[in-house]
Amino acid sequence: MKIVVIGGTGLIGSKSVAILRQSGHGVVAASPKSGINSVTGEGLKEAMAGAQVVIDLANSPSFEDKAVLEFFETSGRNLLAAETAARVRHHVALSIVGTDRTPDNGYFRAKVAQEELLQASGIPYTIIRSTQFLEFLGGIATLSADGNMVRLSPGLFQPIAADDVAAIVADVALGVPRNGIVEIAGPERAPLNEFIARYLKAVRDPRQVVSDPEARYAGGRVEELSLVPLGEARLGRIALDEWLRRSRAAA
Repeated sequence: MKIVVIGGTGLIGSKSVAILRQSGHGVVAASPKSGINSVTGEGLKEAMAGAQVVIDLANSPSFEDKAVLEFFETSGRNLLAAETAARVRHHVALSIVGTDRTPDNGYFRAKVAQEELLQASGIPYTIIRSTQFLEFLGGIATLSADGNMVRLSPGLFQPIAADDVAAIVADVALGVPRNGIVEIAGPERAPLNEFIARYLKAVRDPRQVVSDPEARYAGGRVEELSLVPLGEARLGRIALDEWLRRSRAAA
């Protein structure tokens, strides 16, 4: 089976490509560096020729509200047009848990726009909404730092390892289109501030985590259930301690 992975050289893309190739599929790891650009449309027609499945893992280089919305709308329209012409049978898109529940977050609004384009396209699809990746815990702490303190919401958090995300993305891509949404999350759920405190302690970062209900997350306000699945979700296997162990071993 020919599978095109848009964003195929990124964190999730490179792992998904490896899994699919190990399963014997012909995979195109598409990125601007390989001459395939979903924003300009460069190389899309050629990449889609003969493809049965497209996995969209593209991400905006800018998180500014207007720029990120323009990225996902332009990329989405170009991909869907090329897929329609090539008669692609399954479009898999990676999105975020809580996109439709956090309207004051510009990035989340852009992901909703991306989802809506896909849902209206007529192409069989599956949207995978994922919680935050464990790989980004350090970045979350840095963005929330206030001197030697890290101010974070006590809203619930359920991060997932990139390895688990990639495995699920590959599995979903090889399955029947859901024409709906699948939510995925990590195996542990706890307040965001507690998760980051555990992470910082494990990596011997001396900064103090402070619970602050008014603290913003990616620019948006966090309610208790903003960042976690509300119903049934497919859970990854790698918990924080195991992920930390693997990270140290890899280093």
